[in-house]
Amino acid sequence: MFRGHAHRSQDGKGRLMLPPEFREEALRLSPDGHLMLTNFDGCVAVYPLPEWEEIEKSFATLNMADRKVRNFHRFFISGASEVTLDKQGRILIPPHLRKYAGLKKELVLAGVGRKFEIWDLERFEAQRMEVEQDCDPILDSLAESGFVLRF
Repeated sequence: MFRGHAHRSQDGKGRLMLPPEFREEALRLSPDGHLMLTNFDGCVAVYPLPEWEEIEKSFATLNMADRKVRNFHRFFISGASEVTLDKQGRILIPPHLRKYAGLKKELVLAGVGRKFEIWDLERFEAQRMEVEQDCDPILDSLAESGFVLRF
């Protein structure tokens, strides 16, 4: 599982050094270092290749007669790029994904379970503040859906 977050800088070519804990987890889940990057929710979502393959299989079960499903499928899958961790533990973020997520030099890598996300620092902080301000209604909605949060 990917957890926590780390601040990183990308170089001028779009290369990004993964934090050791993310790199280790990525290699544990995908020993050859293959990762899939795609556009999602204003950031770049990063999946180990085996996890990505499960996502692709799950799309096969959806109703493609539904235009919204087709549009999301097209957006999510067509935005994907396969990358490989290099010997230094870096990945190259493709230009189309850097543009989509508005990635500048300073980035945040956020672990969110089976994937991690790459955010522009300013966008991450703004999104985090928005969620923080809406925390009570979000928790109420989760409780209504049956989710139990134990502290």
